[in-house]
Amino acid sequence: MDRNVRTADDVLALMDGLFAPEADRWTTGGASWWDAFYADRSKPVPFFADKPDENLDAYLRQGWIAPGRALELGCGPGRNALHLASLGFDVDAVDLSPAALAWARERAEKAGVGSIRFHLGDTFALTAAGAPLAGPYDLIYDSGCFHHLPPHRRISYLALLERCLAPGGHFALTCFAAGEGGMGSELPDSELYLTGGLHGGLAYTDDELRHVFSGLTETTETEGMEEVELRRMNDEAPESPLFGEPFLWTALFRKAAGQG
Repeated sequence: MDRNVRTADDVLALMDGLFAPEADRWTTGGASWWDAFYADRSKPVPFFADKPDENLDAYLRQGWIAPGRALELGCGPGRNALHLASLGFDVDAVDLSPAALAWARERAEKAGVGSIRFHLGDTFALTAAGAPLAGPYDLIYDSGCFHHLPPHRRISYLALLERCLAPGGHFALTCFAAGEGGMGSELPDSELYLTGGLHGGLAYTDDELRHVFSGLTETTETEGMEEVELRRMNDEAPESPLFGEPFLWTALFRKAAGQG
């Protein structure tokens, strides 16, 4: 007999187990997959290049976000964390992969950037109430983490944003885009549980993203989050100093100043 479900966290853990072990990209159990992915740094993977996302650069140049305390979810080799730190942000950067963080630390040391704290582990555990990274943060940035979550873990993700983002703070996201020129699986949520996999990551339409974050985007003077921008990422040439691939969405939301 196995009758251990008693809390919402127990339900989420049970649903995690509905996926095959090799599908795991979001818990510490997925660290070995990511380590293997980052093992060969010479692979022609666009985001291995040491340059920041073009949308992040645009937010900063346009004055939509300003230096403050930042949390990056799934930082990989640290390209966006380094960019933020170089512009005066105080950065906490999280990843599951020791190999990715080793690479990120090497880049930070080479660049002489000291205002980044790299953290190894499960993002949800590290940002839980009372945990070291519980916030509040002026910016939460996610470049490619969200689309590797199974549907039920969107609940955990939304709770993280509610808990860790400061009033008046910004949440920025890049993720796989569905439709023409997009990338990622477009299978319905229910079929993902039937197949036991995430098929390399989940694609979203713009309306689906707005629906997922609808609880965070109620527009009143005292609560919710405002959608600042949601668009396809610009296509940056290989010689550009910025990273950009049009198969991704970019989104920026601002939490109302009165929302705690």
